[in-house]
Amino acid sequence: MSKPNQASRSGSVNRITKETDISLQITLDGSGQYINQTGIGFLDHMLDLFAKHGQFDLQVTCNGDLEVDEHHTVEDIGICLGQAFRQALGDKSHITRYGNAYVPMDESLARAVVDLSGRFTLFFEGEFERPIVGDLPTELVQHFWYSFAEHAQCTLHISVIYGINTHHKIEAIFKSVAQALKIAIQRSHSNPAMPSTKGII
Repeated sequence: MSKPNQASRSGSVNRITKETDISLQITLDGSGQYINQTGIGFLDHMLDLFAKHGQFDLQVTCNGDLEVDEHHTVEDIGICLGQAFRQALGDKSHITRYGNAYVPMDESLARAVVDLSGRFTLFFEGEFERPIVGDLPTELVQHFWYSFAEHAQCTLHISVIYGINTHHKIEAIFKSVAQALKIAIQRSHSNPAMPSTKGII
């Protein structure tokens, strides 16, 4: 991994295992540009939405053992995204730290609340009627965000408040997390230099 670039707040991760070969780059202060090729079309779509609505520049390529299962690819991309996000945040000076967002997608509504606390917690509340959307098993949506939150070292609460269409529910989740993170990462000199009484997060 390269060291964080404080000017552009970018992170880069290359991770190779016997199950996946992943290259991921993210710039937090971007314009929502993306090139995502994970081998799972619906996951590409969700990552595109994540980048666009968080205004992150994101590029992901993955060669995974999809002939075995989608699990390794989804989990490892979540790990890499969390690691790169944490790397890009640097020392977190002057960030807002907290963010929350409600996002509707037609009849569905999702809420995401984040604390860039340096502590890992995921609370996930949502049910999906369909076992698979496109080529993504819906059981892996929660696991993706678990992997992200664990490696970004953040507290993340996700709730699907209501909805009917499973695609819409998942889309609302990815958009709401992007919007919440967009708020939490914002830097301002009106914010404390370190937004914690401990002096470090």
